Amino acid sequence: MRRCGYFFCNGTLPNTIGLGQHTGPKTSVRRITPAWRSLFMIAHSRRSFIASAAVGVAGISVTHAVAPVPPKFSLGIQAFSLRKYSLDDALRHTKDLGFDAIEFYPKMFPVTDSQSQIKTVLQKVKDQGLKISAHGVNKFTADSAANRKVFSFAKQAGIKTLTADPSADSFDNLEELVQEFDIRIAIHNHGPGHRYSKVLDVLRAIENRDQRIGACADLGHYIRSGERPVEVIRLLKGRLYGIHLKDFAEMQKKTEGVILGQGHLDVLAVFVALDQVGFPEDGALSLEYEKNPENPLNDIRQCVAIARKAMSS
Repeated sequence: MRRCGYFFCNGTLPNTIGLGQHTGPKTSVRRITPAWRSLFMIAHSRRSFIASAAVGVAGISVTHAVAPVPPKFSLGIQAFSLRKYSLDDALRHTKDLGFDAIEFYPKMFPVTDSQSQIKTVLQKVKDQGLKISAHGVNKFTADSAANRKVFSFAKQAGIKTLTADPSADSFDNLEELVQEFDIRIAIHNHGPGHRYSKVLDVLRAIENRDQRIGACADLGHYIRSGERPVEVIRLLKGRLYGIHLKDFAEMQKKTEGVILGQGHLDVLAVFVALDQVGFPEDGALSLEYEKNPENPLNDIRQCVAIARKAMSS
């Protein structure tokens, strides 16, 4: 049967895969629920909202271009987007661009057991009126001492979510650590060729593990892996602790990063899906823009306007 976007052309929607479930030789279908009918209608307004958001950015400051954020979503930035800037400049730009939070990556806020270094960074974040949503991507292996060091650092810094790339032999130790520290692990997918390329790779890894071991869905890398971001979000319901808002031009390994909504990311549908699956209020919702690292601010500003408009719709 021919498919029309996410839907079969007879007005039905393919079943999705959950933990412990597998697809069979036949594809079953079910009727579209009111929520999915709403999502389908939103998809048709995608072009208009992106265009209006872009107009809102042109010629005016971020302060006037963005709308207030509903309390359920707090928009942050993955600090890798600002990797060419110093810590001080990155925090200043994070605030000026209209973000609420920052997800640090290890080179900008290195894992350390120095309380003075941690306090210094925390004060800089506080001075800008920001909060830390997450830290990563951190690698975890069978080295339990190294794993513990990352968790101890996160606890001292007040970080609730560690974005992670854990090896298969790390999970027994990670279960012990998430229980001891009450800190979440969010497995980050990294596109074709990575051990967590597909959403099923993540689902298999977290199956029967502590609930605090979940996912950070990098929507851009899922696009590169040929997966639809909205379907990914639905499949990860209940275990989704982080999002990297990112868009690519093509659903293939080698492709160009683009402004949100100009590739395969349906921004409105993403936020509808996040609301439907109950994305946690303290989850790490991070815009990430990898292109043009020497001067990304104007591009990021456009992405912020588009994300804010979708969040407030």
